[in-house]
This record gives sequence, C-alpha cells and structure tokens, in this order.
Amino acid sequence: MLSLNEIKIGKLIEITNEPFVVIKADHHKMGRGGAVLKTKLKNLINGNVIEKTFQGNDKANEAVTETNKANYLYKTDTEVCFMNNETYEQFGLPIEQVGDKINYLKEGTDVDIFYFQGSPVAMKLPIKITLKVTSAPPGVKGNSAGNVTKIIELETGAQINAPMFINEGEMVIVNTDTGEYVERA
Repeated sequence: MLSLNEIKIGKLIEITNEPFVVIKADHHKMGRGGAVLKTKLKNLINGNVIEKTFQGNDKANEAVTETNKANYLYKTDTEVCFMNNETYEQFGLPIEQVGDKINYLKEGTDVDIFYFQGSPVAMKLPIKITLKVTSAPPGVKGNSAGNVTKIIELETGAQINAPMFINEGEMVIVNTDTGEYVERA
C-alpha cells in the first residue's frame, strides 16, 4: 500500500484491477484541512487518462508488474510487434498503447515491456536514442543570432527541432521523454 507521500510521477498503481501510471501529482494543503493529492493517471491497458483525488489517509495499491526486455520488430496498421529477448516469443501491443513513442522506434531497438497479470500492457523506451537525420533544410547564412533551430526529419519519420548546424545523414541523440534534440552522436 502506498501512502499519499509515496504516490509520485511514474509510479504504477492499481485501481479496479487495472494498472495505472501516475503522470501528474499535485499536493495541496488547505489551512486546517488535511492534505490532498490531485493526480492524473493513465491506464496502461487502454490508454485512458483519469483524474483522481486522494485525501488524508487514503492509500493506493502498487501495481504488481513484471518487466522484460524485448526487441522492436515492425508495426502494422493496428499494432506494434516485439520479440521477447529471453523466450523469443513474438507479441504485439496496440498502437494506441504505444502512443507517440512509435516516432522513436527503429527496427532492432531494445525496450522494456511491462507485463500485468501475465500479459504485456505497456512499453518503455530508453531515455536517449540515436537516430539518423534523413532530411534537414540548409541553414541560412546570417540567421545565427541567438539560439536558432530548424525542423529536421529522422529515419523513423519523426520531426524535431535541432540546431542549424545539423545536416542530412548525421546521427543525432534524441530524448524520448521530451522529443527534443540532445546532441550529435
């Protein structure tokens, strides 16, 4: 059981026999009243986001999940296919569950897969991933005062802002949590 202070962003909790991840947590203390924790929770099975308020001595059950490494294989119109690195079993997650993280997946990428009650429910990418730039407009001479960026396209089809000196064919490191350029590889 998790107390109010232990419910933090990224924590997995169980509500009505479904796993949720905490995506926002705000503590409030009202004068003489007790502490209140307002949270936004994302369902790992169907992707729905709910708001839930915990008060005073409320507790939440921690979701019991397993984590295994898997290798990204390919995507179809409806799902993203992986292979378990230990058992070599192939399985798929619905595209809705993967969300916008699909923009940073390339074939052969190892990811963490969360299993809840024996079935895969969510995936987690490495925080930083290296991708090749497939399209980058040339920088305009004289347009370099301050922190100037341009939109580049990566091998996965994702578009991000990057500094003007990044050229087509270079490898860049991208933060998968924020979708931002980090550095050259």
